[in-house]
Parts: sequence; structure tokens; C-alpha cells
Amino acid sequence: MKLSIFNSARNREKEEKQLDQFITALLEMDSKEKMKDFLEGILTPKELQELPHRLGIVKMLKRGISQHDVAGKLGVGIATVSRGSRELQKGKFKYV
Repeated sequence: MKLSIFNSARNREKEEKQLDQFITALLEMDSKEKMKDFLEGILTPKELQELPHRLGIVKMLKRGISQHDVAGKLGVGIATVSRGSRELQKGKFKYV
């Protein structure tokens, strides 16, 4: 049992380090052109299409627009909007 706990903690450390490296790579992009090139290379077209929707969800929810209206205006599922709402309630998106 202890071995699996150790491996789990070790995996979390590895994942945190990888996330930190990813964030550093994003922060090093100093132009829209470089960022677009990076994102188009690392994400599928569908994933790239979803990112602006997710940002829009957060911005609209922060303005007080209902989840139902957000889903309708952006053409996304209510589950996607609800997830964004839950994250807002947890205190995420302070800087958006």
C-alpha cells in the first residue's frame, strides 16, 4: 500500500513540474503570432476552437449572465457552462 501512495505522490510531483514547464513555455511567447503557432501545434483544431468559448463562458458568467443564456449565446452545452460556474465558485479565474 505504501508503494502506491509513494508512486501517486511522485506522479503528482512530475505532473506539477510538467505543468510548470508548460506555463513557462506559454509565458515565453512574446507575440500573438508565436502564441497562435504554439497553440495550433499543441492542440487539435477542436481543442483550439473550444478555448475561446471557455474564456467567453467565464467572462459572461462574471457579468452575471445566466448559465442557460451563456450556453445559448455561445452554442455550448449547459454542462460546459456549469463546469465554468463551479470553478468560479471555487475562486478560479481571478485574473480574467
